[in-house]
Amino acid sequence: MTPPMTSPEPTGRLALVTGASRGIGRAIAERLAADGLRVIASARSLASVEEVVASLAGSGHQALAMDLGDPASLGAGLASLAALGRVDVLVNNAGIAESAPYDRTDDAAWDRMMQVNARAPMQLCRALVPAMVEAGWGRVVTVASNAGLTGYAYSSAYCASKHAVIGYQRALALEVARAGVTVNAVCPGWVETEMAERAVTNIASKTGRTYEDAKKALERMSPQGRMTRPDEVAALVAMLASDDAANIHGQALAIDGGQVMQ
Repeated sequence: MTPPMTSPEPTGRLALVTGASRGIGRAIAERLAADGLRVIASARSLASVEEVVASLAGSGHQALAMDLGDPASLGAGLASLAALGRVDVLVNNAGIAESAPYDRTDDAAWDRMMQVNARAPMQLCRALVPAMVEAGWGRVVTVASNAGLTGYAYSSAYCASKHAVIGYQRALALEVARAGVTVNAVCPGWVETEMAERAVTNIASKTGRTYEDAKKALERMSPQGRMTRPDEVAALVAMLASDDAANIHGQALAIDGGQVMQ
């Protein structure tokens, strides 16, 4: 997504986007900046998000190095956030995915996905939502997955982590329902990102298919016969982060071309 040539009208609101160095996270950071929000772009690599911040429309954006899989790094990131002002929009986008048969999914893999995909969003909400409640306005949007709405073979830990974070978001939504804070999840299917490219390569290597045939197999999972674009996910997140979405609350919205209907 190319930022607009003119500077957006600033809203004064501050948004934290985790996993903002590429793919969906970068698209979300670009869209929120284009909508006039100040963006804190977070990822494990400071250099990668500094490059993102430099490309964003508007001004006042910040780069933050924070590894959600490392409790010490997460704690340091939260301490840094305290000095940047109240976060009005929290976008829990960072996530990891690993696949294996259920009987070869070891505790370490389970713990990695639970930490990044479920525990870290909880920790960020616990740290940042109280200030939203006190201010009487806030938005929490978690980029989950349609794997949190259904099951996928060979992805038991990933599916469990995404079901967990959606369950947490729904419970949190009930607790803050009258505080002017909305809490929602968006649930993409396959998105045109590096993660999808790795999955296609893995399928091709294990099945003997060509890369193109493996990619088409994933695309056919959607009734539309295509993957979702990162900017399409970003548009949904931006809508949920807006004032217009004040009555959309506690939802897990699929954005997958209708895949979960099948």
